[in-house]
Order: sequence, then structure tokens, then C-alpha cells
Amino acid sequence: MKKLSTRQILQKNQQRNSLLRDHFILWLHDIRSLHNVGAAFRNADAFGIHELWFSGFTPTPPRPEITKTAIGAEEHVSWKKIEHVIKQIHQLKNEGYAVLALEQTNESIPIHQYQLSGKPVCLILGNEVTGVDEEILRETDASIEIPQFGMKHSLNVSVASGVALYAFYEKYL
Repeated sequence: MKKLSTRQILQKNQQRNSLLRDHFILWLHDIRSLHNVGAAFRNADAFGIHELWFSGFTPTPPRPEITKTAIGAEEHVSWKKIEHVIKQIHQLKNEGYAVLALEQTNESIPIHQYQLSGKPVCLILGNEVTGVDEEILRETDASIEIPQFGMKHSLNVSVASGVALYAFYEKYL
């Protein structure tokens, strides 16, 4: 066994076709940590997703703190700032998207049990402390959650985005 060089890894990655590229938007709402935003860029780049959206007080590039964690991924992932959240959710639905929240609710579906509908997906992640706003939850098609088995009941946003993106990648396989 021999480790691959950075160049070899890049070549291998470029030969792959991301299954999420044309079918997935990751949306961060009211994220306070610039490091979580940077990590989301890095996760988005790793899984080749379509686009990264930001709303509320979520910080956007250019910011040194984002770049520090993203390690340049913010230069390779498309992103945009959403000003009117509810209006944008309605527009996505009109365009045929399934709009999901990554949130623990009384109706949330464990992510491994969620069945793709054939629609492209927009997954909304919320604030590090308060999660996805109730107003947004009311407009989503479903909430999904990452099963957890420990005493703590949440994951860091950067970790949760990576876990969720991998779970959806597997679903598209």
C-alpha cells in the first residue's frame, strides 16, 4: 500500500462524476461560525454539490476565517446569498425541488430511512444552538435527522453537513 500524491488524488477525483452535482443544494441559515461556513464549503467541494446557499446572518466570503477552514474550496463551489427565505423555498418547490430541513422534530425521518422522490433536493441546516427556524420548518417538505446514540443530542454544523452529504451521496448511488 502506498499513499497517493496530491496530484494523483486530484486526477482520481476529476475522473469521478458527482451524483449530487445536478441534484443537490446545501443551504445554511443563521450560522454564526465562520469556521462552520468554511467547513461547509469544504464538504460541498468534496461531494461536488450543485450550490451552497446562505441566508439570515450566515457570513459569506470573502472572509479570512472562512478561507482558513475552506482551504480555498470557496473558490470552487458556487454560492449565493438568499435575502427572502420563504419566497425562495416556494420558488424551489415550483422548480420541482424537495426542500428538507436537517432537524430533530416530532415528525423527522432518520436520514437512512428517507426515500428519494426523484426530485432534486435542497437541504437546509440551521443555527448551531437553535437549529432550523420554526417559520422555515413549516415550509419544508420534511425534516430528516441523523440518528444519535449518546448523551449529547446534536452534532456540530460542519460535521452534520458532512454526514448528511455522504448519506445523500449513498442514496444517489
